[in-house]
Amino acid sequence: MDADLIIKNIGTLVTLKGPQSARGGSAQGEISVIKDAAVAVRGDRIIYVGTGSLPEDVTANDETLIIDANGKLVTPGLVDSHTHLVHGGSRENELSMKLKGAKYMEILSAGGGIHSTMRATRSMSKDELYLQARRSLDRMLSFGVTTVEGKSGYGIEDIETELKQLEVARRLNNEHAVDVVSTFMGAHAIPLIFRDDPEGFVQKIIKEMIPTVAKEKLAKFCDVFCEHGVFTIDQSRRILLEGRQWGLKPKIHADEIESIGGAELAAELGCVSADHLVGASDEGIMRMAESGVVANLLPGTSFNLQTGKHARARFMIEKGLPVAISTDYNPGSCPTENIQLVMSFASLILRMTPEEVLTAVTMNGAAALGLEREIGSIEVGKKADLVIFDSTNLEYVIYHFGINHTDMVIKDGRVAFSKKDC
Repeated sequence: MDADLIIKNIGTLVTLKGPQSARGGSAQGEISVIKDAAVAVRGDRIIYVGTGSLPEDVTANDETLIIDANGKLVTPGLVDSHTHLVHGGSRENELSMKLKGAKYMEILSAGGGIHSTMRATRSMSKDELYLQARRSLDRMLSFGVTTVEGKSGYGIEDIETELKQLEVARRLNNEHAVDVVSTFMGAHAIPLIFRDDPEGFVQKIIKEMIPTVAKEKLAKFCDVFCEHGVFTIDQSRRILLEGRQWGLKPKIHADEIESIGGAELAAELGCVSADHLVGASDEGIMRMAESGVVANLLPGTSFNLQTGKHARARFMIEKGLPVAISTDYNPGSCPTENIQLVMSFASLILRMTPEEVLTAVTMNGAAALGLEREIGSIEVGKKADLVIFDSTNLEYVIYHFGINHTDMVIKDGRVAFSKKDC
């Protein structure tokens, strides 16, 4: 069989081979390494993974692209499984407010935060939103991200803006090298016009917004911000159950600021992932582990908010709960597309080992999007999404933080980014 692409002279190949499922406990740190390796690709699929000598049935022809990794590190393509990719404007004006002690929920209550981004997003055309989000996707790709989740949630009560965000995300998925998986998050905040009638807004989400999104097939998931001052446990449950009725799989922003039972609700509903979890209770964490929920942690957000509180990654992993790591890229609480920096935060702040971190942004990130059988590891039959890092080992990528270690990104069997072309 002729290969379309061969990567040879790989110093360290981290395959993540093994069960096609999220990994917690000791398994999260078992990453499967091959030294002096090679990978062969045909079309968008991997056809060989192993030592440098290709088997006789894998051949090259004049059209085969042969890449010499020169002893560098190769990993699966990185998965950023929690972002707010499509939005208008930015919120650098809130920095001075934060420096003076204003809390996230205080800024939100004053009409800032999400409400500010809602106004900016509403005012922009689809093409303007597309160009802004495309620039962010280009940056993400340069850091090694090959699959990203993007949420709506900046239209809030305005369904046309919600649809506009999701339509832009679909266009990006069709036109950009990076795969974009869409999540409907109309339940991102209580709109100011519904401040005295939050139940009225919940009914609007359930009766109008979810059916419209589902009928137009604009999202795979439904998400809700379950927190004091936003959506209660009961409201979150009803929204997610309605989404499930319409074929939207449940995700949840849970216990980001304090424990109100969001983690327990994630376990009850069998959410694909529960995200943030800074205040999650012991009971909630253990129930999530039993229910197969992925804990999607966002250490860049905790770092940026400077609350001094962080998700308990070590406790979660030790209890067998699979942990994913994402940027939470958004214009307010975490304005960065640099997943490599967030990986370093996961190690330095959350005390995760480099091996656990890599699993978090590959196999566990894929599982947080229901894509663990397609991406997240380097195995025969899987999509050819790979990153060549300008490093000989994984530890250096985590240790030397704040820079871009990417040398080349292969997406669907094609070179999608090369440092030499920058």
